[in-house]
Amino acid sequence: MKTETSPLPIDTRAPLWATLTGTFFGIGRLRPGPGTWASVAAALIWLAFSQFIEPSLQPLALGCLIAIAVGLGIPAATVVARISGIKDPQQVVIDEVAGQWTALLFAPVSWKTLLGGFILFRGFDILKPPPVRQLERLPAGTGIVVDDIAAGLYSLVVMQLLLHFRLLSP
Repeated sequence: MKTETSPLPIDTRAPLWATLTGTFFGIGRLRPGPGTWASVAAALIWLAFSQFIEPSLQPLALGCLIAIAVGLGIPAATVVARISGIKDPQQVVIDEVAGQWTALLFAPVSWKTLLGGFILFRGFDILKPPPVRQLERLPAGTGIVVDDIAAGLYSLVVMQLLLHFRLLSP
């Protein structure tokens, strides 16, 4: 299997569910930076969705969205990667969605926290501090998704510290 992340189109033999899930309904085909577009989309979707949920239930709701993204994302990423022959295809962005939502978990919803969570997640996702980079080595879709969850967890911790010490206000 190829190890580069070239922007080759996903093989049309991939099942529709895997393509739609893996590319997060086509967002993964946007250029440049499909992962960044997916993170923006995830933050905006959470902003819109959260408006209909009582604040005390928002962490539970977002936790459910994360679980769905991971539960569907790992098999979808596995299928797309195997069919495309690329270890981590750039078009697969469901991992960024799950990671971005993880970064926003437990944060009050505001433009400041969404922007802060976005910046933190993209930074940790790009820099990949240990053990984030090592998690990429896990097999197939697990490695594709879990490293972004780890980057999201780093972001979550920093976000909570910023909120706790009032360096970021909601």
